[in-house]
Amino acid sequence: MSLHNILPTIIANNELHARWLNTLSLMENTGARKISASEDPTTVTYIILKHAAEEHRHAYYLKKQIEKTGSKNCPTYNDASLVASQYSKYYLNMLDVEVSRYLKKDLQLTGKELRFAAYLLVTYAIEVRADELYPIYQDALEAAKSKVNVKSIILEEEGHLEEMINQLKEFSPDWQRHADKAVNIETRLFNNWVEALGAEIN
Repeated sequence: MSLHNILPTIIANNELHARWLNTLSLMENTGARKISASEDPTTVTYIILKHAAEEHRHAYYLKKQIEKTGSKNCPTYNDASLVASQYSKYYLNMLDVEVSRYLKKDLQLTGKELRFAAYLLVTYAIEVRADELYPIYQDALEAAKSKVNVKSIILEEEGHLEEMINQLKEFSPDWQRHADKAVNIETRLFNNWVEALGAEIN
């Protein structure tokens, strides 16, 4: 089952839609917290600060959009307020773990160098995914004539991907090989997540 099939079912049910928005908010918040955790307290750059701030804002914006569904049942990120809760929490954490494992083995990185490289690759893979997911979601929202919209997130995510590519080019002349590896890992984990979503809503 694909997101194209799943999203109309989610949007048609206000309580389910609220939990979906809450799940996206969780993921954006998790991403923001991971960016902050990877920061070096001395050498953190403007781009990293900007990116963390925008991911936090996306988490807030998605949480705010829940009001438009009419639901008041998602006050926190507890399991009952999410869709495919275990997979949703597992997905980003496992992406981070597997990319870090790859970097340790392939580039023998450790410490802050490993944290920064993992930030670059994990964030790149997530931005590639966001550039696909949010437009699909927006199209489904418009088809359903929903009051919810994610157009502002789409615009910012496009900018994030460009920023990540620029940082990766500075990181390594072989950046594309590393980025492709991260995307392959993310694709597997994302497909597992979509499968769990489909199983929960059917």
